[in-house]
Amino acid sequence: MNRAQDWFRQAEIDLEEAEAARHAERHEWACFAAQQAAEKAVKALHMHLGQEAWGRVVARLLRELPETVRVPPDLIEKAKVLDNFYIPTRYPNSHPEGSPHDHYGPLQSEEAIRYAREIVDFVRAQMAGSRDG
Repeated sequence: MNRAQDWFRQAEIDLEEAEAARHAERHEWACFAAQQAAEKAVKALHMHLGQEAWGRVVARLLRELPETVRVPPDLIEKAKVLDNFYIPTRYPNSHPEGSPHDHYGPLQSEEAIRYAREIVDFVRAQMAGSRDG
């Protein structure tokens, strides 16, 4: 059973959560939810193409897509930005002092959401254009 659509739907929901957190000024949570949206979307594409995908590094997950999927290099660079939001947005000991809430603001959350949306849109287009899954 291919669960690609389930994973992609959750990616969309995580992106919505990122927006809600940003509006509530929980920018650290918005950044983490954006990273999760991108991760789940790319994993959905792997599943759609009949592949397994493991790990949390979105840039690597994009690079590991089949050669038939042309991933723009700038999308991988944007994924690298999102990858930096996986742990430090959640754990106080990821920073020299202060809670994660103290280290993330509207600039970071806006960028994270924008990059995650680009990745989700890329995946949506790939899944719509491919009937492999």
